[in-house]
Amino acid sequence: MSEASPCLNCGACCSHFRVSFFWGECTSAGGTVPDELVAPISPSRVAMLGTDCKPTRCVGLVGEVGSTVQCSIYDQRSSTCREFDASWANGEANVDCDAARAAFGLPALQPEFEFPYEQIA
Repeated sequence: MSEASPCLNCGACCSHFRVSFFWGECTSAGGTVPDELVAPISPSRVAMLGTDCKPTRCVGLVGEVGSTVQCSIYDQRSSTCREFDASWANGEANVDCDAARAAFGLPALQPEFEFPYEQIA
């Protein structure tokens, strides 16, 4: 896969899904996610603000979906975000990535061609 992440030109997942996770990932519990950026959704779970309602857009997303985007709390993001892979990032499609992209009229990501053998110099 190329060095530039396709996520830097997308952001669809951040504006399509609820981002929920165990409250222990918040800074008040010793985690990394800033408390002021989450809302409780159950006694043990929280969601990123903006993803707990419709229309959905994570408060941490900066930029325009489908253009240039970034996560304003990338180093502090939750496990939900850390574990969400773009399609083909690990050699297989991610139907959730593809669905989020489709919701914004973006095409599904395609696997990049890889040589089936080592190139000899």
